[in-house]
Amino acid sequence: CSGLIKIRLKFLNDTEEVAVVRPEDTVGRLKSKYFPGQENQMKFIYRGQLLQDQGRTLRSLHITDNCVIHCHRSHSATTAATVLPDPATAAPAAGGLPLGAGNLLVPAVMVVLGVVWYFHINYRQLFTAPATVSLIGVTVLFSFLAFGMYGQ
Repeated sequence: CSGLIKIRLKFLNDTEEVAVVRPEDTVGRLKSKYFPGQENQMKFIYRGQLLQDQGRTLRSLHITDNCVIHCHRSHSATTAATVLPDPATAAPAAGGLPLGAGNLLVPAVMVVLGVVWYFHINYRQLFTAPATVSLIGVTVLFSFLAFGMYGQ
């Protein structure tokens, strides 16, 4: 018996990689061996539990031969630092908000709601009571979201 076990590392896109490790290896060692330089980005999940303690051994977590550990690569830790421009050298935005799809979504939904309300007022006979209640509910919900985002 060589003391080695095989662990299946399963990713979100349903691909798998087989890791050959010792039961006394730690979670941190597994990350550094199979994901060098990306240890802080990798999240391991075993039996629904996030493996956060990097010093725990695989044996203490009851990980045995042919177990599956789900792997998730988080881009928030390092890419946020590398993608954001330097505030000292970046040109200030004209309106204070960068122009992007997320900032155009709220006005687009407002226009759509306005058009639907226009049709509701002018073509009342086409709207049933549940449709009217739903339209009111969506309008109220969206109003809370819009004022929550821009009312700060």
